[in-house]
Amino acid sequence: MESLHTFDTGNEGRLVFWNAEHFEVLLFVFTAVALAIFGYGVYRRWQLWKAMGSPEIRVNEVGKRIKNLIVDGFFQVKTFSDPYAGIMHALIFFGFFVLIFGAAFDATEFHIAEPLGVAFLRGWVYILFSFTMDLFGFLVLAGVLMALYRRYVIKPDRLGFRGKMDNRPDDLWALLFILCIIVTGFVIEALRIHVTLQDWQSYPETFLSPPVWEVWSFVGWNVAKLFATLDFNTAKLWHQIMWWTHTFISLGFIAYIPYSKMLHIITTPANFFFQDLNPKGTIEPIKDFENAESFGVGKLEEFSWKQIFDADACTRCGRCQDGCPAYLSGKHLSPKQLIQDLKTYWLEEAPKALKKSCCSEGGDCASASTETGEEKTLIGGAINLHALWDCTNCMYCMEHCSAAIEHVPKIIQMRQYKVLMEADFAPELQLTCRNIENNSNPWGVGAHLRAEWAKEVGVKTLAEDANVEYAFYVGCAGSFDDRGKKVSAALAKILQAAGVSFGILGTEESCCGDSAMRAGNEYLYQTLAQANVEALKAYGVKKVICTCPHGYNAFKKDYPHFGGDFEVYHHSEIIAKLLAEGKIKLTVPVEGTYTFHDSCFLGRYNDVYEQPRSVLKAVPGMKLVEMERSFNKSFCCGAGGARMWMEEEGTRINVMRAEQAIATGASGVAVGCPFCLTMLFDGLKDKEMEGQIASMDIAEIVVKSMGLE
Repeated sequence: MESLHTFDTGNEGRLVFWNAEHFEVLLFVFTAVALAIFGYGVYRRWQLWKAMGSPEIRVNEVGKRIKNLIVDGFFQVKTFSDPYAGIMHALIFFGFFVLIFGAAFDATEFHIAEPLGVAFLRGWVYILFSFTMDLFGFLVLAGVLMALYRRYVIKPDRLGFRGKMDNRPDDLWALLFILCIIVTGFVIEALRIHVTLQDWQSYPETFLSPPVWEVWSFVGWNVAKLFATLDFNTAKLWHQIMWWTHTFISLGFIAYIPYSKMLHIITTPANFFFQDLNPKGTIEPIKDFENAESFGVGKLEEFSWKQIFDADACTRCGRCQDGCPAYLSGKHLSPKQLIQDLKTYWLEEAPKALKKSCCSEGGDCASASTETGEEKTLIGGAINLHALWDCTNCMYCMEHCSAAIEHVPKIIQMRQYKVLMEADFAPELQLTCRNIENNSNPWGVGAHLRAEWAKEVGVKTLAEDANVEYAFYVGCAGSFDDRGKKVSAALAKILQAAGVSFGILGTEESCCGDSAMRAGNEYLYQTLAQANVEALKAYGVKKVICTCPHGYNAFKKDYPHFGGDFEVYHHSEIIAKLLAEGKIKLTVPVEGTYTFHDSCFLGRYNDVYEQPRSVLKAVPGMKLVEMERSFNKSFCCGAGGARMWMEEEGTRINVMRAEQAIATGASGVAVGCPFCLTMLFDGLKDKEMEGQIASMDIAEIVVKSMGLE
């Protein structure tokens, strides 16, 4: 059989129907120009990336980084948490990837292999190749149309801000570029098929003869029918015109990438490679308080290079905004807007830094003259000060960001600057910090009363008996808040019934410091953390149980910075373990339908989702239902990030969460956090539902089912 390559080149751009005397030279020149423009754009961006930001090493554990690059940077696993957007993006990205690979493969054969007497695209290989290229071209086309429909017809809030779409010319240009590349490619293929098949009858009748094999190029085959009345010469002319049009658009797109949002095809995978590999939610402490001249971040250059690079990796997809409690309750904060404001500020300041650097290195100092006018500040200028304090540190933004952007650490560092350098923070937060300083608890209750709750249930302190398996870190809420003390007593009864040996620090215990740290008062936090670590180590403690997820997270993720290497358990984990081992039995029915509220610091920060649910499912008579926002998409109660101690403007976050619980029709809300317990109780009270819907900690429910009340 005569080679199929006689009839079809496989590259819709191989000008088999016309000859250009200087075709190879022209194509080489145009390609070189496009690549030069692309290269300069990347180089210029690289200069801006390195112009500002302090050094930070992000090349340790290369194996993990490569895995992140492949899983989330290339295969984009995170994007599929939203099916529509995930499928849309996958169609465009993977389709375009295959097309680029296919075009490169075909060009290699035409320009290199064939002149050397080697050819691959023949017979079945060519048919499979052509079908694959048409299929993935069609998928890219479908993805682009989905993107256009979503951005300009559906208009989801995440793509805008407060009901106003954040559409920029660049968004449309990027999609139109891709659309034109695909459409012109199919038109070229169709014209080639039309011209070739005008003489197909002269070829032998076999399965691999025209027109049968052209059907495998299914898009081009069907589009070719539109040119049925076009004569041979006109079709050849239009083939030439469309080929060069397609070539210029494709090369233009390559040149356009570094100057557009399409740069994210470089920056986003790179950001996954450089993402923080510390345990999720870890906050790096300020080091060397004695010698540091500044604390936190008050200027752009005080961020690390990676934190600034974050901003350039942002694609404005709005996933962070979708579940942000501050944004959804009408506050000033939008995580997406915060990162974009940071990016805008960086793009304003980085060229100035480059000019100054050029001058200091002997460059043209005239062009690096000092800018006139008032300089914009980072906090209160580029970044909205109210937005900075609206954050609950719930970490929804970081958990769902498809570009590995680290929002929360930036917010905490800017808070540190305001608190430690300017003493500029809310009066109620100042009172909270004073109470913690004076009495080691946010309420300011006398520290000598910290262990009073334990007397009724016979819990010993470690000073009385240090020969125990666990230290029960009670925390401030469990020691001083009336409702929190009931939870502490409930857990103590469970542990006693199960024969678990444990003790408490009592008056030697300090506040865990989470609220102080997340409010920006790092000095106070470190004082508290070091005191707790020293106290526990003095008794040889190895294992710690916490009822508060904030203390649990601090002990587990942050205290290791101060030598606190303990095995840390949330009480829901311990109860689930005791149930699984048969050390406690749940026999008394707790009738009703309950819904479980996932605390941010238990769920998103520490991935504890199944243990509390397994406990509730073991309670006889109880039916468990889920709120619409649950698991890693759970809605914050509003107390995190030191917001527990601050006044809230506008719609209250805890009321919104209470409404979500009410919507399930549940008769009770189960929680595993004292802050959440308080916030949900208040939210239900606001909705006048506190008498109809109970709010209980898991430990309280278990004690009730064990008949120990």
